[in-house]
Formats: sequence, C-alpha cells, structure tokens
Amino acid sequence: MSILNEWNFWSKSIDIGTRRDAYLDRIIALEKTEQVIAITGARRSGKSTILLQYAKSLMDKGVGSENILYVNLEEPRFFSSLSLEFLQEIYEAYKEYMEPEGMPYVMLDEVQNVPGWERFARALHEKKEAHVMVSGSASKLLSREVGTVLTGRSVNLTIYPLGFDEFLRFRGVIIKSRMDVIREKARIRKNLSEFIENGGFPLAVLKEGKREILRAYFEDIISRDVVARFNVTKTDKLKAIANHYLTNVSSPVTFNSIKKFLGIPLDTVERFSYFLEYSQLLFFVKKFSHSLKEQEVNPRKVYCIDTGLRNAVCFRTSEDTGKLYENAVFLKLLKGNYEMYYWKGKKECDFVVKDGAELKAIQVCYDVEKAREREVDGLMDAMNGLDLFEGLVVTGEYEGEERIDGRTVRFVPLWRFLLDYK
Repeated sequence: MSILNEWNFWSKSIDIGTRRDAYLDRIIALEKTEQVIAITGARRSGKSTILLQYAKSLMDKGVGSENILYVNLEEPRFFSSLSLEFLQEIYEAYKEYMEPEGMPYVMLDEVQNVPGWERFARALHEKKEAHVMVSGSASKLLSREVGTVLTGRSVNLTIYPLGFDEFLRFRGVIIKSRMDVIREKARIRKNLSEFIENGGFPLAVLKEGKREILRAYFEDIISRDVVARFNVTKTDKLKAIANHYLTNVSSPVTFNSIKKFLGIPLDTVERFSYFLEYSQLLFFVKKFSHSLKEQEVNPRKVYCIDTGLRNAVCFRTSEDTGKLYENAVFLKLLKGNYEMYYWKGKKECDFVVKDGAELKAIQVCYDVEKAREREVDGLMDAMNGLDLFEGLVVTGEYEGEERIDGRTVRFVPLWRFLLDYK
C-alpha cells in the first residue's frame, strides 16, 4: 500500500501533463460499453499518462480518489512478486485500506508483465465488481490478443504519438477556431518544421536531447518488443532490415529486393518484417486492387510510427522532406482509422482512402513547382480509374483549387491538412 500510494491520488496531487482530450473523450465513450477497456500502442506513446489523466478527469466529476486504483506493473519493487496471486493481493489490500464505495476503477498499467492477468481482469468484470482498464505495449497486448484472452469482453483504444494538433497544444499554440488559425499561422508553420523533424513522442517534444531520447526508443522497441518478444537471435540482421525500411519510408518495397540488397534469406526478411510491423514501429500499405491476390503480390509502401524517430536513426538528407511529408499524411490517416492503399495504374498516387463506402484519392507533393505535372498526373490517373470527381494534393505551401479535365483538384498545405482533415 505504501508503494501504491506513491502512484495514486489518495494523499497527493500527481502531475498529469498536458491533457490529450481526444483520447479522454474516446475512453468516456468506451466506458458506456461496460466492457474491459484495453489501451495499447507503441512504447512511450503516452499510455500511462492518459490513464492518469482519465483518473483525474473522474475525480473532477466527483469520483473519490479512494475509488480509483492505478497499478504500475513496471514498478521495480513489484518485479519479484508479479503473479496472478499478487494482483489479487493488491486488490484485497486496496479494498481493505481505502474502502471504496460502489464499483471502483481498477487501472492495470503494463499488465502484460503479469502471467495470467486476463483471469483477474475477467473475474472482476464478470462479477461487476470493478470498472477495469488495462494497458500494454503494442507487441504484447495487441487488440486481437486481448480479444482472444478476454473472449469478447473488451474494447480497444490505440494510443499514438502526438498528432500535429496535440503537438501545437504542447507548444502552447491553442487552436479552437478559424480566427486562431489566421492569428497563429506563422507559429503553426514554424512548429510544423519541428514536428516533421522531431516527431510527436511526448517526452521528446518536451525535453532537450531529442535525438538521444528517440534513438533510445528505437533500441527499446527492437530489444524489448521484437528481440525479447520473438526470441530473435540475429539482432544484427533485424537492425539492418529495420534501418533499410526507415531509410526508405514512403517508398514501395518488396521482400525480394531487401533479400538481394542486404544478402539476407527471404524467410528471415519476411519474418523480421512481420515482427517490426507487430511492434508498430513500421506499417505497410498495399496496392489498391479488387483482387486480394494482386494486393499480396505487389510491392508495399512502408511508413514509420514517427518521423522524429526515423530521423534520429537514419541519416537525414534534403531530399527526405517529401518522404517525411507523406509519412505525416499517412499517420494522420492512420489515427483516423481509415482503410488505406496506394494507387498504381499508368501513374502512381500516394493514397486511396476508404472512408465508409466512399473512396478518396490523395497525392502528396512537397514542391509543387518542381513536381506539379508528375504528381497531378498520378492523382488524375487514380481519379479516372476510380471514377472520382474530386481529388486532393497535400503540398508544402501552395493552396488553391483547379478544374482539370472536368474534375476538381484541391491543393492544401500540409499544416492545414493535419489540422483540418476528417
């Protein structure tokens, strides 16, 4: 109880940082399902802080601090005791000392460290004894795994590094209206450069030594979320593949091309690529096709969880800006839960986005003056192939709207896309 007291609001206030309201609103909505809420995401993306922020929001609405139990299962003093029985002991001690009223909120952070944790969570839920929330890193607590161990008793929320709107809020730039956008436009554009360069991992945004922090995150993901999770012994080959992907973000890749370039067996490339995707360090986007077979046999485009992490690990060149802009667009779409593909017909288009039953074509062109014709041609090829009458080009600076061959092409600068696109 002495250790738990250090992590809870029972006798003191706790610094919960800058509120991430979109995630808190989502948790409030998920709470109405009366299921176990599983919070997952890449390591260091802010899961623990959001749990504490939600605890504080409950208290702000009148829930007593004694009715909230937060357990950090990465607390070093717990390591020698972690077990199903230990979870039960923690809960019994909490009830005895804090005497919660009604159904308390039980938040188990980094729950994957406890073998058999799902039985404890399931028992509390089935007996309607507590509101249960669990969190864990992406590689060990993916939604499909939670769904298996909790057999339909859970709902999932994925936490990502800061989006650009959150990044601005962390920097003290508050955007609530169009007038705010007009007034703060210069600061918005200045912050965009830093966002693209250093990314959105919360600690890296707030602290100095950003590159060192981000390199440490990369090593942590590789060692803890891939090597330890999948018992990888060829760590040099794993890092070589990871670095190759990070260097080539926003580019089409094939396992065979990596095999030839790095001299690594094909099955090793395939397995390690899967592991890296599983850890949420990387994501792969397939070519748009109504044929599943064609989707599988064509190259996939690769993207990274954070542009700052990518820049910290790889050598940065001036030519990378367009790739990083495209990666930023991908992450915005990912957080919107859109189904994504790329287009490859006679020309190429960066994204075909499925929004419900509607398809949208999006092209990313950092320098419109240099690459306008090629990029617009690619967008028009996708629009013609998909029978779309409107398309979008995300740019560095240019903004406008044009009619081309009877179709509407909108040009929107990246900063506006990241703030406005729904």
